[in-house]
Amino acid sequence: MSETEPGAPTALPPATPRVRSLSVLPAIYRLLLATQVTLTRLLALGALGLTAMVVGWAIGQSDPADPVATAARFVNAFGLSLTVPVTALVFASAALGDLTDDRTLVYLWLRPVRRATVVVAAFAAAVTVTVPLVVVPLVVAAALAGGGDEVVRGTALAATVGTVAYAGIFTALGLRVRRALVWGLLYVFIWEGFVARGGDNAARLAVRSVTATILGAASGVDLRLAVLSTRTAYVAPFVVALVALAYASWRLDRQDVD
Repeated sequence: MSETEPGAPTALPPATPRVRSLSVLPAIYRLLLATQVTLTRLLALGALGLTAMVVGWAIGQSDPADPVATAARFVNAFGLSLTVPVTALVFASAALGDLTDDRTLVYLWLRPVRRATVVVAAFAAAVTVTVPLVVVPLVVAAALAGGGDEVVRGTALAATVGTVAYAGIFTALGLRVRRALVWGLLYVFIWEGFVARGGDNAARLAVRSVTATILGAASGVDLRLAVLSTRTAYVAPFVVALVALAYASWRLDRQDVD
C-alpha cells in the first residue's frame, strides 16, 4: 500500500520501533490532536462549560445560606459528574476511534513505530484539549458560586485528575469497540449515575468517586460518592490510566487494522 494514497498522513518522519519512537511521538500527537479538534465539538462542549458558569453565577446571586457547600455540591453534580466525563469521552474515544471508523488507522499501524507510542500520543492529545475545556469554566463557575479558595482549588484538582482517568479509559474504549461514544455514555450515566450510588463497593469502581473525594477533601464538604481515602483518590486515576493505555497498546499490537 503506497504511503502517498489520499488520506494518508505524510508529516511523520521515518522511525524504527526501538530507536526513534520518542522522536516520532510529537508528530503523531499533532496529527491526532488535529483529527480530534473540530468546530462542532468545541462549540458543543464549550456550551457545557458556559452553562456551568451561568448557573454558578446564578447560585452566587441567590445568596445561599452555606455558599461553600452549595458551590461544592453544584460543581460535583454538574461539573465533575457531567462536564468532565462527557468532554473526555468525546475527545478520547475519537482519538483512535475516528481513525478506526474511517479506515485511516492503518497508515499509522503500518509505520515501524511502537504501538504504545501511538496510544500515548492519542491519550496526550485528548488530555490537552479536554483539560482547558473543563478546568477553566468549572473553576470560574466555582468562584462565581461563592465557593471560595477551597472549592476553587478542589475543583481544579478534581477536574484535572478526573480527566486523566477518563481519558485513559475512553482512549482504550475508542480502540476496542465501535460506537464508543454510546458505550461511554452508558458507563457515565448508568454505572456512575445509578449503579455506583447503590453501595460503596460499586462506587469505588467509578471515576466519579475519585473526583468527589478530591473536591470533598479540599472543601470540607461531605459529597455523595466520596468514599475513597484522599491518597487513593490521587493515586488511583493514574494507575487506571496506565492500565487502560497498556491494554490499548496490547490491543493495537494484536488486532487487525484495515
